[in-house]
Amino acid sequence: MKLVIVESPAKAKTIEKYLGEGFTVRASVGHIRDLPKSNKDAVDIESGFVPRYQVVKEKQHVIDALHKEAKKADEVILATDPDREGEAIAWHLSETIGLKDPKRIVFNEITEHAVQEALTHPRGIDDELVKAQEARRVLDRLFGYDLSGLVWKKVRYGLSAGRVQSPALRILMEREREIRAFVPEKFWVISAELETKKKERFTATCTEEPTDQKEAGRILKTAESEKWGVVDVAESEAARAPRAPFTTSTMQQAASTRLGFSPSRTMRAAQKLYESGFITYMRTDSTNLAKEALGHLAAVVTKEFGEKYHQARTYKTKSKLAQEAHEAIRPTDAGKRTAGSTDDQKKLYALIRARTLASQMADARILRTKIVGNVESRTIPDFTANGSRIIFDGWLACDPAARGEEIELPKVAAHDPLTLIQAHVDEKETEPPPRYSEAGLVKELEKRGIGRPSTYASIIKTLEDRGYVEKQGRTLVPTHTGDVVSTFLEEHFKDYISDTFTAEMEDELDEIAEGKREYKKTLKDFYTPFTKAVKSKSTIEKLTNMGDAPEEFPCPLCGGPMVYKLSRSGRFMSCKRFPECLGARKEDGSEIAPPKEIGEPCPQCGSTSSPQAKNGKPGQLIEREGRFGRFIACSNYPKCKFVKKDPAEEELAKTGVACPVCKKGEMVERKGRFGVFYSCSNYPECKYAIKARPTGRTCPECGSLMMEGTKTIPERCSNKSCPNHHPHKKK
Repeated sequence: MKLVIVESPAKAKTIEKYLGEGFTVRASVGHIRDLPKSNKDAVDIESGFVPRYQVVKEKQHVIDALHKEAKKADEVILATDPDREGEAIAWHLSETIGLKDPKRIVFNEITEHAVQEALTHPRGIDDELVKAQEARRVLDRLFGYDLSGLVWKKVRYGLSAGRVQSPALRILMEREREIRAFVPEKFWVISAELETKKKERFTATCTEEPTDQKEAGRILKTAESEKWGVVDVAESEAARAPRAPFTTSTMQQAASTRLGFSPSRTMRAAQKLYESGFITYMRTDSTNLAKEALGHLAAVVTKEFGEKYHQARTYKTKSKLAQEAHEAIRPTDAGKRTAGSTDDQKKLYALIRARTLASQMADARILRTKIVGNVESRTIPDFTANGSRIIFDGWLACDPAARGEEIELPKVAAHDPLTLIQAHVDEKETEPPPRYSEAGLVKELEKRGIGRPSTYASIIKTLEDRGYVEKQGRTLVPTHTGDVVSTFLEEHFKDYISDTFTAEMEDELDEIAEGKREYKKTLKDFYTPFTKAVKSKSTIEKLTNMGDAPEEFPCPLCGGPMVYKLSRSGRFMSCKRFPECLGARKEDGSEIAPPKEIGEPCPQCGSTSSPQAKNGKPGQLIEREGRFGRFIACSNYPKCKFVKKDPAEEELAKTGVACPVCKKGEMVERKGRFGVFYSCSNYPECKYAIKARPTGRTCPECGSLMMEGTKTIPERCSNKSCPNHHPHKKK
């Protein structure tokens, strides 16, 4: 028996159909090992940046099952994804399970032919690819932990910085500052609705946009008082060539623009389509198509649209990345017009199919037309109308949504008379540059060489999760928190969050994958000056305010001036004399009741002998206002996180279910940033948490706590990696 190990159960299910008897296919359910959360223990810097991996707790039962299957197998084949991440997972599986001579196979699409072909060309694990992934992981950990620790101390507790997320945030903030500095100017747009002698109407716009109302009035008055005619007509035939098939970034951009999908939503749908065998691998920056695919696409185009619509094309890949150079994203069977089990998957598949077929079709031929009109005296600027007519639709027949709004213009000749139906003036203002949309940011990151195809979605999600940006429709708007963090990093770590540094570091990681650069030297060259830079900033003053508040909002306690400050829930106004005066207001100017002592010492640090009070004064319990109303907590927060619970509320919060991790605490209901969740009462010693109320039962498949579900799924496993977490998707 041969054991084949892949990452996901869905992928395992698809491959199992193709292999038949003699093969057992199992899933690792993603990564089975990772770096520990504590930075101190995560990387052994002295020994050459050696990562200290540990088994992911929730995966121990998976590892045990795979180890058992591997012992029974004659041969173990690792068929994880064909990129750095997949290679690293294959290596971790080999190391953890103790495989002596595992075979490694890769395929760009999950079809019977591709899988069987891969089985005939097994290889060993690519150590260079593994080192490249390891270098990226270690680098991100060292950068993020060291810099985040400084941001915690100098800006606010709980914030973070990242090697790629921080440059992305900087790009958003640079645009935001342009918008803030923009001074609008008024101008007037003058348009005229005109009619030909054949009674066909069209609209023309004045070629000049006067910034003076008097001049705008003169143009309008002249336009309404004189006869009109055609000054000139220009027609030219043009060809519109199709775009290259999708890469990861262009797919995310098109899905955002056409379908309104976020990058993470696009990647979720693409992952399922790939695992089900409907599309090729979805993390790629290549626009190349396999020879076999070109022949198949030619047949589909000819059958659906006719021979004159087909045109064989090849596209050059702009990126230098060798390790990501797979095929472009395409359907595995372009003859299949629809695929996927959800609306998202079906819409994305249709988009991928249209783009792929169009890439192998003839140019669309368009007749571009420009009509120039004016009054007989020609004492005002010309008015023009631009439009086009499609002579041959070519690839647009396959992707009609790419046409845009084509304006059809009537057939006219120079000196033909025109009749003015009406003319009007619109007062407008110049507008600042637009904020980035998700698609726009992905395009900008790719253009600057920041991040890689597999990371774009996670970069944007991280910025949202950290509270650095908010989505308004498709637009990404930096928050006050994002502004403060970016400003701090730009001021003190400009070089490390610059485009040049980030892009060059990405190239160095790629060179490790190609065997052109040494792992240890690369990390040492980065970390030695970086850690010195972080330590050199330890003496800078803490960033305590974000500028003066409006004079109309004086301190509610002393009447003095106020400044803006940053809290966990956003921006607020604080008295300039803080801590002598505790006056505060919300951002809108409404008052916040000041903290007041209740006359009780903190149970945890209220004595001079307590560990928390060792380097400070003993804590006192104070009543203060938070995101969820008034509460009583220690005055030494965040050093001491004691919060006094209301006995009645505490009783209601209990679930009666013991914590499965520490065995000491009880699962209790809590309120967090994203709503109600359930965690161990022994926090912060035990940080185990789940997102729904535990039922008291354990999962028969993995032993984790079962939690409440929905009306249709009353109960499900709390372990995200367990198939029982989504029982409705099981057979």
